[in-house]
Amino acid sequence: MKYRKLGSTGMEVSEIALGCWPFAGGSYWGRQDEQASIDTVHASLDAGINLFDSAEGYEDGESERVLGRALSGRRREAIIATKVSTENLRPADVAAACERSLSNLGTDYVDLYQIHWPNHDVPIADTAGALQRLKEQGKIRAIGVSNFAVRDLADLLGVGECVSDQLPYSLLWRVIEREIQPFCVQRDVGIICYSPLAQGLLTGRYRNADEVPEGLAQSRWYSGKRPAALHDEPGVEAEVFDTIHSLRRLAEEAKLSMATMALAWVRAQPGVSSFLVGARSPDELARNLPALEIDLPPEILERLSSTTETVRKKLGRNPDMWLAPGRMR
Repeated sequence: MKYRKLGSTGMEVSEIALGCWPFAGGSYWGRQDEQASIDTVHASLDAGINLFDSAEGYEDGESERVLGRALSGRRREAIIATKVSTENLRPADVAAACERSLSNLGTDYVDLYQIHWPNHDVPIADTAGALQRLKEQGKIRAIGVSNFAVRDLADLLGVGECVSDQLPYSLLWRVIEREIQPFCVQRDVGIICYSPLAQGLLTGRYRNADEVPEGLAQSRWYSGKRPAALHDEPGVEAEVFDTIHSLRRLAEEAKLSMATMALAWVRAQPGVSSFLVGARSPDELARNLPALEIDLPPEILERLSSTTETVRKKLGRNPDMWLAPGRMR
C-alpha cells in the first residue's frame, strides 16, 4: 500500500479508501449484512487501507455505527472521515452533530470532519468557527469539505481551515478539471474522489442506460425524463455508452479490466490524495486493489482522457452530478 499526504496535514492516507455508505443498507443500497461490512473493514486494514469515509446522513448514522463496531479494538489503525449534514451547519448544530457522530463511531475524536454539502443560508464564518472550536477541543483533527466548488472553497479558506475536498471524479465525470482541481492543487487542498467507477458504469456491467437500476439513474449522465432523475436536462446517455465501448477496447488492449484501468487513471491525476471504493464484502474490495499496482504510461493516460473528452464537454461546467442548476458554486 502506498500513502499520500492529506492536504496540508501530517496525515498519511492510503491511496485507496473505503467508502462506508453501503454499510448503511436502506432504500438506496438494499439489505447489507453487518458481518460482511465488518469483515470488509478488517480486510481493508489488513491490506493497509487506513482511510474510512462515512457521514451522519447515511441512514441516520447507521453507516457510522457499523463502522464504529467494525473498528472496535483497531481504532488506532484507522483514519476516520465523516461528515456533518447541510442542515446542521449552524454553530450549535455542528457541535451537537459531532457529538452524535462520536457516539455512533464509538470514539472520542474524528480524524477528518467534513461539511457534506454547502449551505448558502448559513455564514461560512459561523460554521468555520464552530469547526475550529471542535478542533481545539480535540474532538476533530482536521477540517475538510465535500462537494465544494471554487467560490465556496475560497470563502472557507478565507476564514478558516480546509485540508480536503471530497468530489466526484472519474473518466466519465471530469467536470472538476475545469476549475476546482487546479484550485485545490494551488491551495494544497487534497482531493478525495468519490464515484471513481461512475456508479458502476466503468465496470462495464451495463450495456445501455436502460440496464442501469432506477435508483442509480438519477445523475446528469441520464435523461431528465427517467423516473428517478433530479434534473430536467437531456443527459448524455448515448455519449456515455459510446465512450464505454471505446474504453472497453482500450482495456482489452492494455490487458486490464476496465475497472482497474479506470481506477489507475484516477490515481494518476493531479491533486488526488485518495479515491473511495464502496466495497460491501472482502471479495469486492479485492477486485479494486490491483489498481494500486498499475502505473499507466503517459500515452495511455492521454488516450483515456481524449476518449472521454466528448462526455466531459457535454456535461458542461456544473460540477453537481445530480441537480441543475447545481448546489455547488
